[in-house]
Amino acid sequence: MTSSVVHAASIFVGIVSAQQLLFLVLYVVIFLLCAWALVDCLLRPTRAFPAAGKRTKTFWLLITAIAAAVSFVALPLGGGTSFFGFLAFIGVVGAIVYLVDVRPAVAPHSRRRGRGGRGGGPSRGGW
Repeated sequence: MTSSVVHAASIFVGIVSAQQLLFLVLYVVIFLLCAWALVDCLLRPTRAFPAAGKRTKTFWLLITAIAAAVSFVALPLGGGTSFFGFLAFIGVVGAIVYLVDVRPAVAPHSRRRGRGGRGGGPSRGGW
């Protein structure tokens, strides 16, 4: 009987560690999304945001910076989760909105005008 209890306990420990690994992967993905949104926002010119009809760069920097900070704090490196874990899910919404709505809108306004661009010169590719 004791061997079956030990076996059941080892299965339980394996399931718990698999869940912890899954949560760690999930929170790392959330953090990477938030960090990507923050870095992208930092690299866009300030004038691109109002030109695209979006809120200011400062607004989006605050949203993405808070999301990145909260998602970093929420990483379950100690094996457990915290209240910040819930906040990371809220914060990633702001980062996703930036990545799927704001980023494509400001991209045409933030491209460099150099060789082969709209600034003149021969075009590279296309029909």
